[in-house]
Amino acid sequence: MPRVPWLTCQGKTRPEPKEEAVTSPFWFSCLSMKWSLALAFTLSLSAAEPLTLTLWPDGPPGQAAPISKTTEEFIQKKAGKSTVTNITSPTITVYRPEKPNGTCVIVAPGGGYAFLSAVHEGSQVCEWLNTLGVTGVLLNYRTPTRDDAAPHARPVQDAQKTLEIVRQHSAEWNLNPKRVGVLGFSAGGNLLAYLACDQTGAQRPDFGVMIYGGGFLDPQDPSRFKEGFSVPSDAPPLFLVCAGDDGLNPIAATQLYLEYKKKKLSAEIHLFSAGGHGFGMRDNKQPINQWPQRCAEWMDSMGWLPTIKKLDAAIEREEQSLQVIHQTIQRMGCGNDAEEAANELLRIEGQLANSTSLETVAKANLDQRRVELLKILSALQKKLKSMPVTPEAMVTTINQTKARIAQLQDEREKLATALRKQAIK
Repeated sequence: MPRVPWLTCQGKTRPEPKEEAVTSPFWFSCLSMKWSLALAFTLSLSAAEPLTLTLWPDGPPGQAAPISKTTEEFIQKKAGKSTVTNITSPTITVYRPEKPNGTCVIVAPGGGYAFLSAVHEGSQVCEWLNTLGVTGVLLNYRTPTRDDAAPHARPVQDAQKTLEIVRQHSAEWNLNPKRVGVLGFSAGGNLLAYLACDQTGAQRPDFGVMIYGGGFLDPQDPSRFKEGFSVPSDAPPLFLVCAGDDGLNPIAATQLYLEYKKKKLSAEIHLFSAGGHGFGMRDNKQPINQWPQRCAEWMDSMGWLPTIKKLDAAIEREEQSLQVIHQTIQRMGCGNDAEEAANELLRIEGQLANSTSLETVAKANLDQRRVELLKILSALQKKLKSMPVTPEAMVTTINQTKARIAQLQDEREKLATALRKQAIK
């Protein structure tokens, strides 16, 4: 693949800045490539020492298109001191918080699929995530790809590989494999859209944060998506931020949000009257620069920023809900029999279904008990006749509540274990 002459692979040499210099150290592109993926996974992660790993040790799949003169000119015009390009060997850099809460967010910087804005849309974002207890993973995906037939295709492959690595090593890194999100800016937001909507199952993130993303609308008719792009009925929850003066991007964000709502999917959108494009973590003293606070509030409301205190409160709420259900049953004159009766009935019917090994007396006793249980449930059915609930539905609610309590308790134990491990380090 031809190289832009004034930049080397991984951005080790960069042009003079054409934008305000960013003070964060440009460290991640200079780590020695002697680290192999297998060796790196055996190293302990530290909040003070981000760890960079090669995504494809044997080389990435796919073939890159030659870099056009138009793309070279775009890079020369738009790239700055904090950008990297000519990335042929994509990497991830793992930022660990001092007190990890089990949530991980993969950060995909923007750059028009020509370069990556790796600081204000990259490393600074991971550092902010760390303040929330979230593990940040900076994705240094392949670029430029804007001359490819599908510019997002190879970056999406890199994101899929990152999801796979993070989930495979969730136990080592004290992460919950069901709480792995992707946060994308601009082209990274386009990557997120295709990752969340075009992929299935484990190839998708558990949630997404799209900051001034776009590029998935029909350019001839912005009220429609591009041919081949659609939102599936099980797309992950999404948080969107965009400024009204950012070209077609506010339309793209709105169309995506409305499609989510049509399909009754979880989404939250924040549109601001001004703010432009490419602000990332910079504070330009505009309301839109408060997006990290709004995003943190959303993540908290969705349960992705757990603390021991929050989990204890959630467990207590569920236990109180369970107590209210039992009190309701008692007020109906059913005592505590409803739940036990329904569950016992299920067990007996299961035994009777395999009654070939049962003795005649045992089978007769089970049949008799089954009749008694049916009478109990029938009596409860009559008492609940005027209410929009059945005994079976009430028992289902009880079992679901118990399952939620068990899940919260398990999550609390894992979080407490992770915090203990981190304290030892």
